[in-house]
Amino acid sequence: MISVSKSKFFLVLICLPIVFLTACKVEYSFTGTTLDYNVTQTFSVANFFNDSGGGPANMGQNFTESLKDYFQRNTQLELVQSSGDLQFEGAITRYSVTPQATVTSTDPNIPDRAGQMRLTIAVEVNYMNLSNEEEDTKKTFSFYQDYDPRTTSSLEVESDLIEVIFENIIQDIFTSTVANW
Repeated sequence: MISVSKSKFFLVLICLPIVFLTACKVEYSFTGTTLDYNVTQTFSVANFFNDSGGGPANMGQNFTESLKDYFQRNTQLELVQSSGDLQFEGAITRYSVTPQATVTSTDPNIPDRAGQMRLTIAVEVNYMNLSNEEEDTKKTFSFYQDYDPRTTSSLEVESDLIEVIFENIIQDIFTSTVANW
């Protein structure tokens, strides 16, 4: 009789967690999204324009496409042309190259020059969530990359720097909007 009680006890210990796990609806995402795909199924991205006055001519288009690609890879949302459940629009508002460190010459005939330069890009994003208007926001995201102008010109590294900056800005947009960080 004692052995029957122990076996029932162990059976309950094994079955109890299974019952709790199947009774609870747990939504987990490897990307960290908090989206309810029963409510939010689509997203749309309006063309981002380059209002900064600098950078390559196709920078706005590249940002728009990169943002679309990132959300398609990291969510189950369907990209639609317009009027998505989640909507993104905005503009690149800053593109600046500024010196960060100065190399001082010991020769008075050689002028001081920048030892390190910084490319900074800022993107203003207007985010609308049609299923939860409390999450609507307008925010500027910014990131920078430094490079050494003594070993390379800005034109040589510009596309690589922009790509890295865009990746970081898009990750910040993602976590700020659909991951609710």
